Amino acid sequence: MIGVARLGHTAPRAPWWPPTIMDGYLVAELGGPFLFGLSAFTLIFVATQIIAIGRLVSEEHAPLWAAVELFLLSMPQYLLLVIPMAMLLGTLLAMQRLSGESEITALLAGGISLSRIVAPLLIVGFVVSLVALALQELVVPLANDKAAYVQQAVIEHLSPGASTLQAVVPLPGGGKQVTIAGGLDVPTETLVDVTVIRYDAHQKAQDFIEADRARYEPPTWRFENATTYHFAPDGSVGTQSGKYLTIDIGERPNQIAQQSIQISNPEQLSRAEIKERLGSGQLLPPQQRTFTASYAAKLARPFAAFVFTLIAVPFGLRPVRGGGMGLGFGLAVAIVFVYYVISTIFLTIGGIATSLAGPAAWAPNVLFTVIGASLLRRASRA
Repeated sequence: MIGVARLGHTAPRAPWWPPTIMDGYLVAELGGPFLFGLSAFTLIFVATQIIAIGRLVSEEHAPLWAAVELFLLSMPQYLLLVIPMAMLLGTLLAMQRLSGESEITALLAGGISLSRIVAPLLIVGFVVSLVALALQELVVPLANDKAAYVQQAVIEHLSPGASTLQAVVPLPGGGKQVTIAGGLDVPTETLVDVTVIRYDAHQKAQDFIEADRARYEPPTWRFENATTYHFAPDGSVGTQSGKYLTIDIGERPNQIAQQSIQISNPEQLSRAEIKERLGSGQLLPPQQRTFTASYAAKLARPFAAFVFTLIAVPFGLRPVRGGGMGLGFGLAVAIVFVYYVISTIFLTIGGIATSLAGPAAWAPNVLFTVIGASLLRRASRA
């Protein structure tokens, strides 16, 4: 076939659009190894969590069903790490098989460029990155929300006055509303010893509301035995009491339950929740820097799936004389290790200098994309 190509009788080039039979074949070849990688890396994380389940049951006397539920609710968080790894291993194994059986050579001899051959794999990597981003923003926060509920209500058996909780929401005109509670009775979804302070745009208090309890009645809260103090511009204070008062404090019970275990860990939150906390004024300067760095990193991190797909292609094209799947797995682990070490270093830099948070978050992706593109370009010239 190569000889025919040199004589000028080349096959027509594969179009970039619409997708061809070759594209479907390559994506299908990726499917099996990707599912294998997803299962393998997930089992690694599952094995580490089985010990944690045993510790919860034996040492903290948690119900087995609660420990298992807590484990299942933590799985979406682990999938965010597993999905890029699975794309890396899947692409490596798929390219090793296609290259080892000379199918890539046959396609090249047919006049199809290497960039066109791997295009469907890169597109799949980009789509998987978008799926990971959606999982991070839509599914993981809800799972963490429920996990916090199970952790406090069932396993830790926290009392209503276990901690001081706070919720801050913006008000029209530039003001804000701050809600402070002595604690949350998780089973009844009730706040106790509740205080609400409303500030105007100049940060002057306008209303001060006190209540014994506030029960959650979606989507708002019903305050019981509430007393409202209104501070007029002329300095006078008006008082109004009522048995019930409905107020939207901007938080659900599970979100409030999260505060005591996650206020210092932005990795458990979505970007929207991190942004909300950054604007709430609740964070200390070190926390502000950490949350800013995580806010930027959470946008960049899901696209590791695309980056890993790109860098896996040239490594998969290299001839393998032994090891097969085992060698591919070891290479995948090595690449993942280097990537996350570099990512951690840049995350630290972003946490120190908030002005560099965005560039630092994307630096690992840019670096590995440049390396992958360079190796792919070199492979296409070989």
